[in-house]
Amino acid sequence: MTNSNYLNPASKLAKPVFPSHAGTVGYAKLLDSEDALSSLREKFIIPSVANVRSKKLAKPGLSPESCLYFCGNSLGLQPKATSKYLEAQLDTWSSIGVMGHFTDLEDSPLKQWQLLAEQASEQMCKIVGASPEEVIAMGTLTMNLHLLLASFYKPSEKKHRILLDWKAFPSDHYAIESQIAWHGLDPKNSMVFLGPDDGEFVISTSKILATIDEHADETAVLLLPGIQYYTGQLFDIPTITEYARARNIIVGWDLAHAYANVELKLHDWNVDFAAWCTYKYGNAGPGSMGGLFVHEKHGEVDYSHGEDSPQYRHRLTGWYGGDRAVRFKMDNRKLIVWCQTEFRPIPGAGGFQVSNPSAVDLASLCAALSVFSETSMAEIRKKSVLMTAYLEHLLLDGTTDETRQFRIITPADPMARGAQLSLLLKPGLLPKVSKALQDACIICDKREPDVIRVAPAPLYNSFTEVWSFCQVFKQALEVE
Repeated sequence: MTNSNYLNPASKLAKPVFPSHAGTVGYAKLLDSEDALSSLREKFIIPSVANVRSKKLAKPGLSPESCLYFCGNSLGLQPKATSKYLEAQLDTWSSIGVMGHFTDLEDSPLKQWQLLAEQASEQMCKIVGASPEEVIAMGTLTMNLHLLLASFYKPSEKKHRILLDWKAFPSDHYAIESQIAWHGLDPKNSMVFLGPDDGEFVISTSKILATIDEHADETAVLLLPGIQYYTGQLFDIPTITEYARARNIIVGWDLAHAYANVELKLHDWNVDFAAWCTYKYGNAGPGSMGGLFVHEKHGEVDYSHGEDSPQYRHRLTGWYGGDRAVRFKMDNRKLIVWCQTEFRPIPGAGGFQVSNPSAVDLASLCAALSVFSETSMAEIRKKSVLMTAYLEHLLLDGTTDETRQFRIITPADPMARGAQLSLLLKPGLLPKVSKALQDACIICDKREPDVIRVAPAPLYNSFTEVWSFCQVFKQALEVE
């Protein structure tokens, strides 16, 4: 079967077309007035100009003027529900102590601590397109990648390679490199980087599939980002997954920049495993608890050989991955000739848990998820496509390839990007532009030496904010 059979014939999302007066603030306000998600902005605390410019710890909301925050691809804003959920967790701890593990309290938005991870998973599964049993809230992104690779990366003399992104986030790169070395293999021989053509930033699906073909016989695992953090490219997850799995390759995805950003259907796409953080578009707080997905076929626990001999996919185990009914009996071994564990894993992703999770982190995560429960990823994605297209239109309006001082290195196709646009500035412009944005109290991030990443988040950003950003950005590019 050739690559061409797998390529998408056309985009599923039509790119918005804007009228001639789209560059006016009046048109931006019109878009805001028609925004079905505009009320969700009130669910968040928008940093004020005064607080951002202050060096002292300050309470939110003391200044009426808000900054322009376009950094949801690095850290989402705090939901107003966070303080309520954290207070409930702290009150549970202070009022009943250890009994918080087993007691559901009236008027609390949180379940007993022992069930908090599952409470979060019930909502997270809707965001990634999976069943509740295929998702679990636990750990952090890199830790979860290590745990998943320990289960899914089983190199043999012939199939030992891992295919990864050419510009993988350092954490992913380090995790893969160390997993290969852990098996006594040489990363230089067992790591294969998928990269774009020379002079380009975007990796075409056809090139990815060609690279898979080139290394299929020796590849054990394909691990790519759902969205590339530097360029903002959204990979064709279903096509790439199907193609690699048809060649006997395990497929995993790092969804750090795709979670809560684009629509995902991990179960239907037959993805083997995935992991993500929740502090970017997920708004759960800095370093917040992550999540992972394990397809149901890998989470099965087979007792056909006897209740004492469950058969399941090998993983690095811990006590929170075991049957909750006997978790606190501490009956973890029996004497035969040697000590044999009595581990009975929870079916599904829950069986990959290792430790008692932080109730504080889970409370913050559940608070963030409560906002998502008021809408759907389909509605979020619908607004995001329009908002990102509007940003692109305003940036390019009135310029030509010859006069433009920057290049958008994120794909123009809505199906090939999320909320982020990466702007590659001409050499030497980054300090000047960064200062202008800072002076205007516009928060977005930069990647040295020349890239600014702008990510309007549909849950709390407005079209008028997008318009304001473009005014400041274009003025900063004007030749003095």
